[in-house]
Amino acid sequence: MRNALAIARKELSIYFTTPWAWVVFTAMAVLSSFFFIQNLGQFAQVQEMAKAMTWGRVMQMYPQAEAFKNLTDGVLVPLVNVLLVIMLFMAPFLSMRLFAEEKKQRTMELLLTTPVRTSEVVIGKYLGGLGVVTATLLVTMIYPVILAIFGASESGTALEWSTVLLGYGALWLFGATCIGIGMLMSSLTESQMLAAVLTFAVLLPWLFLQSVGMRAEEPYRSAINYISFSTQLENMMKGVLDLKAIVFFATIIIFALFATHRAVESQRWT
Repeated sequence: MRNALAIARKELSIYFTTPWAWVVFTAMAVLSSFFFIQNLGQFAQVQEMAKAMTWGRVMQMYPQAEAFKNLTDGVLVPLVNVLLVIMLFMAPFLSMRLFAEEKKQRTMELLLTTPVRTSEVVIGKYLGGLGVVTATLLVTMIYPVILAIFGASESGTALEWSTVLLGYGALWLFGATCIGIGMLMSSLTESQMLAAVLTFAVLLPWLFLQSVGMRAEEPYRSAINYISFSTQLENMMKGVLDLKAIVFFATIIIFALFATHRAVESQRWT
């Protein structure tokens, strides 16, 4: 495990000493701030309407205004849903270099001839990628902190922190899964761009399988909905702890690590 942690530290240092990680952080900060301000503006607009017309009349005109009764449902839950889509686009670019860069620079052979087990290499690189995903999500934690500080009212706290943390937990699980799948794709090619495209091609339909399941008949509908990322994430995004979802994503991550291990191990002997 010590070797795996050393590899993870090396990967993190590479991420943070190259412009790429900072480009991703900047993109996440800019995009998330745009949607945060937009959500906050919509929330303030609905609140003003409710003061002028009462909530009863607003609800009759706009049934969806129910979500804007508190900051958690009106601002942060929609923001978490947007961050999920942003993560879908960013994770392939964070994971694409994990093994593909080693192959392109011809350092893969050197790495595999060192007295380090393949499993330690795979786990170390995965932890490095996961560390960058975690740091990317931490960039956006400023928004619930801002709402908690400036959004408190006489009625109590501004946020339901359990909902916020579970939503971010769902994002982290999704990001961890994306990195696992992306690392697998990176281990199959020396082209970083091809690895990113393959990762995106796997993640995009998998995330939106639920829309396909809605058109299918039973028992296919239930099966498709079960393996859909969006279905598994739905409860946690709403602030409900779902152990089934945790097991589901953990299983995918373990499979991705195992498949990456087999792919890298096969290259050791070729």
